[in-house]
Amino acid sequence: MAAEVTTDVAPAKGIVDNNNETKPNRTLASGLQCKTEAAEHKKDAPADFETAMEVAGFGAFNILLLICVLPAAIATIVETSTMSYILPSAECDLKLTLLHKGLLNAITYAGMISSAVLWGYLADTKGRKKLLVFGYLSNIISVLGGACSQNVIQLMVFKFISGFIMCGPFAVLMSYVTELHGKKYRSRMVMLIGLMFSVGNITMPVIALLVLPSHWDFKLLGLQFHSWQVFLAISAIPCLLGGSLLNFFPESPKFLMSQGRNTEALRVFQRIYALNHRKPREDYPIKELANELLSESQKESDASTVSIATIESSIPKEKEAIGAKMDVKEKKPKIGLRQGWEQLRPLLTKPYLGLSARVYLMNFALLFGQNTLRLWAPQMFASIEEYEQMYGTDGATMCSILEYSVNKTQLLKAELANLEMRKCEVVITAASYTNNITVAVAGFLGYVVAGFIVNRIGSKVMLTITSTIAGLCAIGLYFSVSSLSTSIIVAVSVTMGSLSAMSIISSSVDLFPTSLRTMVVSLAMMIGRTGSILGNVLFPIFMSFGCIPPFIMLTTVMWSAGIMSAFLPNTKKMVMK
Repeated sequence: MAAEVTTDVAPAKGIVDNNNETKPNRTLASGLQCKTEAAEHKKDAPADFETAMEVAGFGAFNILLLICVLPAAIATIVETSTMSYILPSAECDLKLTLLHKGLLNAITYAGMISSAVLWGYLADTKGRKKLLVFGYLSNIISVLGGACSQNVIQLMVFKFISGFIMCGPFAVLMSYVTELHGKKYRSRMVMLIGLMFSVGNITMPVIALLVLPSHWDFKLLGLQFHSWQVFLAISAIPCLLGGSLLNFFPESPKFLMSQGRNTEALRVFQRIYALNHRKPREDYPIKELANELLSESQKESDASTVSIATIESSIPKEKEAIGAKMDVKEKKPKIGLRQGWEQLRPLLTKPYLGLSARVYLMNFALLFGQNTLRLWAPQMFASIEEYEQMYGTDGATMCSILEYSVNKTQLLKAELANLEMRKCEVVITAASYTNNITVAVAGFLGYVVAGFIVNRIGSKVMLTITSTIAGLCAIGLYFSVSSLSTSIIVAVSVTMGSLSAMSIISSSVDLFPTSLRTMVVSLAMMIGRTGSILGNVLFPIFMSFGCIPPFIMLTTVMWSAGIMSAFLPNTKKMVMK
């Protein structure tokens, strides 16, 4: 309402005073005055989430949140990327074939798929914050277990467990951050999280550059350790930081309001307001929050809106009575399977059935293409470096390098029985990871640019553009004639694919209500990760058929996602449901 009043007043050519004299236009002053008066007028009326968040503002709280989310976002991307960096180093220690490498890249996503529905259900019924803290801290155990692995089977088991755990924090982190911002900043926050993922993508090759070429080899507690295991152990640090720091932040106010816990939500808004405006919490102008429960009786009841007076009341009996009533409502025993089905059922009926199906298919296609190329890029760059050291830079086309990799792997597979009797050597140099740093920096810059333009063009247009460019670059790899051109094309393709994946998540956040949001994101990511598994397994198989089939495969899936994006609703400045 404040915005409407401001719009009516600001364009006025003049203001008439009590003496009927027209004064010069003072748009800014009038607008500010109207906003103040409107806020003062409406301060006792129930406020919805968007209004309450807008009044809470953007400032120190949000900046601190983003700083603490950074290691959590890095932990997420690290968990899905570590295998792609250790494969060249662990090739001899674990006796890896090309198929083993594909499975190790995919096994984390298999773990994520197995827990997607469980995490979605828990996040939408139990809350965001506790699951984030629990997920990141518990994942440290499985990461260290993977670092102690002595064979490929043990490594696969621990990577599966890590995927099972980390599925939740990824989806929950998206919902948590967006639900702590109003619509003005929401799309930009999703892109900022993508920017943090890019920081993780930069961190990974930098650490790999410092650790993996060192050729460490030592024993500890009877276990043999190599440089790639030290690299895996270091990757547990972001989980420790992310889980520890997020413990100091409140629960999502949007989730609390959707559960009818308006008292707690109001406290969160007060806390955000106090930090952003550097004022006492009691100065928060909104005194009541609108009820968001679906029950008609709750909607009609005056008691459905919790007044700030409840928080500050000095009458113990009244507080106890209200608290008891809230406890009965919020802690009512629930039947897990039935409640899970009730939560999932709206996605299987109109108006969400067709919409959710499109989101799932697009996630499948986008992650199929993006994660396949992203996870195979370190192996491709290592093969490029090895090929150029052996044969020189002349004729170092992508086709010749793929042919060399396939032939080498087939030879290794044929001689696995004799590996103990022959010396297995892998060429690992610092130059093997410089191209990965280039790709990661390109992704970082891409997110910086996207963060500035996403609010102008919207997530839907962003998705269409980036997926089209990613598909174009994927087929462009076939025509690459040098390692430099290959690096540039891979950098652009991976960046555009990553932006596409983030755009569909951003759209999903706006398209579905709070009660379904994390479930939708979890299901979409589950289906998308199925595409990641399929892509990483099919890529080496298609490589054995020839040079062009794997790149046609990647182009087809990325372009199909771009076509489907044209049928999505426009989420630009859409109010969060």
